[in-house]
Amino acid sequence: KLRALSGHPEADISHFRRIASDVQSYLFIKTVLGVFTGILIAVWAAILGVDFPLLWGLIAFLLNYIPNIGSILAAVPACLLALIQLGPGIALALGAGYGAVNMILGNVIEPMWMGRKLGLSTVVVFLSLVVWGWIWGPVGMLLSVPLTMIIKILLEDSEDYHVVAMML
Repeated sequence: KLRALSGHPEADISHFRRIASDVQSYLFIKTVLGVFTGILIAVWAAILGVDFPLLWGLIAFLLNYIPNIGSILAAVPACLLALIQLGPGIALALGAGYGAVNMILGNVIEPMWMGRKLGLSTVVVFLSLVVWGWIWGPVGMLLSVPLTMIIKILLEDSEDYHVVAMML
């Protein structure tokens, strides 16, 4: 169908395959790291005695798909519950656990893995979050990295904008 749309039945559509492959790689990386994040948060919340540790782990997993700020959004309700339920000490300990997990997984392991697999820098990931979030709101935040990867791949195949793709 892509070949028919291009008007050339013999057209090269390998860049579309690469787009699909890179988006799948991104989702795989985010899912694996999200699972680890969710498990670690659920275990930490259970150790501290915060109610609903599986819920906090699930929320941490789901919001992990939003680059950079998803972890913060996931921590707020859990820390508020810990503050109300167990006091400021446990709430701070829970917040520190969120911070530690997200610092190690989100700021060390994820950028290294993303950089190797997808070739996107951490700065580009953050800027794409801001731009796509500004354009489309929360949906743009969720789709920021896949959309930026698609643009990068399309620019790589262009002679005029190949340099821009290299900068991404």
